[in-house]
Amino acid sequence: MNQWEVVIGIETHAQLSTQSKIFSGASTAFGAEPNTQACAVDLALPGVLPVLNRGAVECAIKFGLAIDAEVAQKSVFARKNYFYPDLPKGYQISQFELPVVVGGKLTIQVGQGEKAQEKTVRLTRAHLEEDAGKSLHEDFHGKSGIDLNRAGTPLLEIVTEPDMCSSAEAVAYAKALHALVRWIGICDGNMQEGSFRCDANVSVRRPGQPLGTRREIKNLNSFRFMQQAIDYEIQWQIAEIEDGRAIQQATVLFDPDTGETRMMRSKEDAHDYRYFPDPDLLPLMISRDWVERTRKTMPELPEAKKQRFVADYGLSAYDAAALTGSLEIADFYEATVSAAGKPSAKPCANWVMVDLAGRLNKDDKEFGQSPVSAAQLGGLVARIADNTISNNIAKKVFEALWNGEGSSADEVIEKQGLKQITDTGAIEALIDEVLAANAAMVAEFKAGKEKAFNALVGQAMKATKGKANPQQVNELLKKKLS
Repeated sequence: MNQWEVVIGIETHAQLSTQSKIFSGASTAFGAEPNTQACAVDLALPGVLPVLNRGAVECAIKFGLAIDAEVAQKSVFARKNYFYPDLPKGYQISQFELPVVVGGKLTIQVGQGEKAQEKTVRLTRAHLEEDAGKSLHEDFHGKSGIDLNRAGTPLLEIVTEPDMCSSAEAVAYAKALHALVRWIGICDGNMQEGSFRCDANVSVRRPGQPLGTRREIKNLNSFRFMQQAIDYEIQWQIAEIEDGRAIQQATVLFDPDTGETRMMRSKEDAHDYRYFPDPDLLPLMISRDWVERTRKTMPELPEAKKQRFVADYGLSAYDAAALTGSLEIADFYEATVSAAGKPSAKPCANWVMVDLAGRLNKDDKEFGQSPVSAAQLGGLVARIADNTISNNIAKKVFEALWNGEGSSADEVIEKQGLKQITDTGAIEALIDEVLAANAAMVAEFKAGKEKAFNALVGQAMKATKGKANPQQVNELLKKKLS
């Protein structure tokens, strides 16, 4: 692979979270009976005129601001002409020469853990367009059905520069973009429903050579499939060139069952679509005042929040990046810290990222479905910080809260008698009993066997039903044995 360079660019279609379609008042709700949400405007029947949805434009402005791009003061809608059964009017309204968002960048994390590396991916443009309908093949033998409910749903097509050089980078970019559009509230990101779909343009070349011929892998609707598809395509293209065959520009589909890409059609270029300005739509004019008003409605962006978590809470860059993976997680973390107190910011991070995230993953739940609220988790961390309970006891309290056995950590601790024993006299008395009952272990320790000490600590903790302060037990035991 060192004798080959991989070049990848990504095009993403993000369905915008508007109640109605981009040029009509028809509903965008998912899951309705086929062809019940397609009106005359969506089908471009004679005599109808499209009217631009202001909410879709707001979404585009938010995205432009989020990636530090230029929001164009003037952009133009064009007709992109092609025939396909799910596009009954024969053209799609899109933007071509003058898109609404120009340039921009997105910082991504490539790799796992503290060794993760940052990379900046440049964006070329983002433009508004309407979605097409959907062809249905499963329910019809020898025929295809057409559902036009999706026709006219507003899309933002987001196009990168060819800045990625591996499937890992492409997936890291797709995940970062997915998190961002959800963070700023312009797309629900539901890949199973087709709200967020990626196309990967992949080519290979010898180092120092011009760009190779690209093939576009269409409609990748999972990060796992994206990685598999790109990896297969890279190996296929290298094998073709090494066998003396030229790569033909094409659109391909990924088959998850075989793990292979297969050709769908030869790739069209811009001139094949015969773009021209849509005569029914005026140029879109966006004033600086509109952009600034929109800026004031934006949430704190992930990168800014990440830097604030490092500065305000003393977190590592890695922890801060993990906690700003989504707005939901970041808000949950901050609410936990608010309940526990700022000095417990680091333990709160550990509980959110390890204990809570692990349990949610095990039960296949999202953060918004957590049975343990941020206030409850913060209350639990506060009780560890003031030595009311130990870390081990805290895990029992967490389990009880998860199972709905109390409204707060304090209630669970009181009800189940889990308060930590910190009375030195009481702990000493129990240690004396343990030493008397385990003379053989004491003799082993005095003979130089360190493991015997750990065994005695275990016996002492067992005698206190795990409620003694472990640090106190260690210190008192050492004192007694010396």
